[in-house]
Amino acid sequence: MCGVFYIDDDMLHEIRSIAREIDQKLNTGIYTKDIHPTEYAPVLIEGKRGIRMSKQRWGYPGVQNKGVIFNARSETVTEKRLFQNGIRYHRAVIPARHFYEWNVNREKNIFSRKDSSTMFLAGFYDIMSNEERFVILTTQANESMRSVHDRMPLVLEANQLESWLFEPEQTENILKQAPVLLKRKTEFEQMTLF
Repeated sequence: MCGVFYIDDDMLHEIRSIAREIDQKLNTGIYTKDIHPTEYAPVLIEGKRGIRMSKQRWGYPGVQNKGVIFNARSETVTEKRLFQNGIRYHRAVIPARHFYEWNVNREKNIFSRKDSSTMFLAGFYDIMSNEERFVILTTQANESMRSVHDRMPLVLEANQLESWLFEPEQTENILKQAPVLLKRKTEFEQMTLF
């Protein structure tokens, strides 16, 4: 599951070196903040000259415009009519410093990469209500996440960005991959004596 992620201006500056095209909309706004569903965030997508950085809203409108759909299961995404156009033709990469997940005791856990300051989350987008809106893919939690939640974002490696965006024949393999182990940090964790 991924319901809140964090971005900052330093990360955005790093990501600009990956993109060959950058939407002018990204020159406005403050980007050091937590991103929640329905908010705008920088997203990497396929451009005419390579990777393009776009400003998009997080989440598809829910059924009958109630709520918002902000995650999709990697195991079933190709079967869902709502997601078929996006996953086939509009794959996206969502950069993040880290994301948050709350355990059953409502304690906040922060997950980040051990080997890099930027994480790349697999997703896709479509045009809805006259704007580009993205969804983050989730998969079964690996060992680093399982004690907190049974789902986690599908994390891409930096060398997979172009494959995910430009090579549709790689989609199925990437959807099935197990994400890298992540570093977990908590604000508070109960210790046991026995």
